[in-house]
Amino acid sequence: MTVLDSLRRFDAYPKIDKEFSIRTVGGATLTFISGTIIIVLIYSELIAYLTPVVTDELFVDSTRGQKLKINLDFYIPRISCDYVSLDAQDATGEQHLHIEHTIYKRRMDLKGNPIEEAKKEDISAPKPRLEKKEEEVKKCGSCYGAEKNSTHCCETCQDVIDAYREKQWNPNLDDFEQCQNEVLLGKKSLESKAFSEGCQIYGSMQVNRVGGSFHIAPGKSFSISHIHVHDVQPFSSSRFNTSHRINTLSFGEEFGYGQTRPLDFTEETAHEGAIMFQYYIKIVPTEFVPLNGPTLHTNQFSVTKHQKSVSVMSGESGMPGIFVNYELSPLMVRFTEKRNSFSHFATNLCAIIGGIFTVAGIIDSLLFTSIHALKRKIELGKFS
Repeated sequence: MTVLDSLRRFDAYPKIDKEFSIRTVGGATLTFISGTIIIVLIYSELIAYLTPVVTDELFVDSTRGQKLKINLDFYIPRISCDYVSLDAQDATGEQHLHIEHTIYKRRMDLKGNPIEEAKKEDISAPKPRLEKKEEEVKKCGSCYGAEKNSTHCCETCQDVIDAYREKQWNPNLDDFEQCQNEVLLGKKSLESKAFSEGCQIYGSMQVNRVGGSFHIAPGKSFSISHIHVHDVQPFSSSRFNTSHRINTLSFGEEFGYGQTRPLDFTEETAHEGAIMFQYYIKIVPTEFVPLNGPTLHTNQFSVTKHQKSVSVMSGESGMPGIFVNYELSPLMVRFTEKRNSFSHFATNLCAIIGGIFTVAGIIDSLLFTSIHALKRKIELGKFS
C-alpha cells in the first residue's frame, strides 16, 4: 500500500461515478432556488460588512473651554420683526441683549410668505447725541430728569425712552408729552405695523458652555438695576399673540444618530394673548468619532414643554414669549464607528453557502426518496 492509498482513507468527500448519478427536474429547480437565496444572502452580508458598526459609551464629561453653538429657526406669524427681540443669558450672569448680530430676521406676511430679504441686525453702540446750539435749546422737549447735561433735549418719544434706559430707569409713556402726542397721531399705524406681519428669526450664536436660557419676546429689551425688562409700550402684553413654529432647534451639528433635533417642525398655537411658552431642555454632550475625518463635538437633548397665561387677570407672573431654558448633563456620550472584521465576514459567508447547500441537499433527498417510493407502489399496484 502506497502513501497515496493511505491518504485516500481520509477523503471525507467520496466521489460517485456519473453513471451512478441521477439528475432530476426537481433537483434542478431546488438548485436554482438555493443558488438565488445564496446570492441574496451574500449580497446582504456584503452590505452589512461594508457598513460601519456604531458603538456607544457613557463617561463623565471632562472637556473644557468649548463654546455652545445654538442653531435656531423660529417663525412667529402674528408679531412684526420690529416688535420682536431675541435675548440670551447664561448661568454665570453674562447677559447678551439684542444678540441679532448673529441672528437674521425676515419679514413675513400673514400667509407665511417672505416680504423682503432677511436682514442681519448688528449691535451698535448708542449713538452720541448731538449737542444743540443755544438758539435750538429752547425748542427741545424735556427729558424729564434724564438729561445728560443742560443742552441735552428729547424731541421725540424715543429720545425720552433712550435717555431713561441710559439711566436704567423704567419709562412710563403716559407721563411723557412727546409719547402722548405720537400715540394720538399714530396709534392706528403702529397697530397695523405691529400685528399685520409675521417674523422669522433664524441663525446661530455661540454662548458659554454652561446652563442658561434664551427667549424670543415682544418689545425692546433693556436692563434696570440688573433686572431684564421688555418694553411693549404703547401696547399691553395681552395684545401679543405668541403662536410660533420651530423649524429647527439644535445645540451643535447633526451627525445622524441620537436626538439632536427633537423639536423640529413643532407648532404651538396661543388661543389668547399674553401666553408664555416654556421649553425645559436637558442637553447631553455628545462626541462622534467617524471612521474617516475629525471627531465631531455636538449635543443631544430632551425637552419638556409648558405654557401658561400671564395676563393681568390670570394672576401669573412672567411675560409673553418663547422661553428656552437649558442645562448640561455632566455625562457625555461617545459614538464610535468601527468596521466589521473580515474573519467574521468570511465565517458568515461559509455558513451561508454551506448551510443552504446542506439544507437543500436534505430536502432534495427527501423529495427524491418519497417520489421514488411512491412510483414503486404505483408500479406494484399497492397505491390506493
